[in-house]
Amino acid sequence: MATRLDTMTTPSRTEMPSARRLRRALCVVGGAASLAVHAAGVNLTITDANGKPLGDAVALLESTGGKVPVKPLPDVEISQAKRMFQPRVTVITTGTRALFPNFDTVRHHVYSFSPIKTFELKLYSGIPGSPVVFDKPGVAVLGCNIHDTMAAWVVVADTPWFARTPANGRARIDAVPPGSYQLHPWHPGLPPNAEPAPVPITIGSADIDHNAQIAVAAEP
Repeated sequence: MATRLDTMTTPSRTEMPSARRLRRALCVVGGAASLAVHAAGVNLTITDANGKPLGDAVALLESTGGKVPVKPLPDVEISQAKRMFQPRVTVITTGTRALFPNFDTVRHHVYSFSPIKTFELKLYSGIPGSPVVFDKPGVAVLGCNIHDTMAAWVVVADTPWFARTPANGRARIDAVPPGSYQLHPWHPGLPPNAEPAPVPITIGSADIDHNAQIAVAAEP
C-alpha cells in the first residue's frame, strides 16, 4: 500500500515539464491576445475640398515618440501597359526594390529626376536586368522620355503604418500601437509645394475614424 500511495501522490518526471510547457504556452497566448487588444486601426476617408472621394490618396502615420524601424517590402512591380504606368501610385517602405516590366509592344525609357531617387532605365522592352532600390523617404515622380503623357508616383514611407485609397477614398491602417502620431495626407494632384500640414492623432485601444480633405488641383 505504501508503494501505491507514493505513486499516486508524487508527480512523474514526465508530467512536470509538460505542465511548465503548458504554462509557457498560456503566457505566450495571453501576451499575443494582449497585443491584439491594445493595437488599434485607423479608418480613413479622404476627399477633395468639395467632398468628392479621392482615389490614389496616401496617408502616412508617424509616431511622435521617435522613429520606428521599418523593413523593406518584398519586391514590387510598376509595369508599363497600354502606354501607362500601373499602378499609378505605389506606396513602399524605405529600402524596397521596384521592378519595371514593359508589357507594351513599344519600348519605354523610364526615369526619375526626383531628389529622393534619380535613375534612368533607357529604352527597353521586357524586364530590366536590375531592380531600382528606393532608399530614401519621400515622393519620386516617374516619367517616360518617349511618351510624355506617362506619369506615376512612388511614395517611400519611413514608417510601418501607411495606406493608399481606392476610388472610394476609404482605407485603413491596421495594428497601430497606442500613442501620439502625426498623420500626413498626400495626393498626386496637389499643387507644387502645397503638401497639407500633418494632423495630430492619438491612438488608444479602440479603432478610430478620421476624415481628411486634400485641396487638389486638376487631376494629374
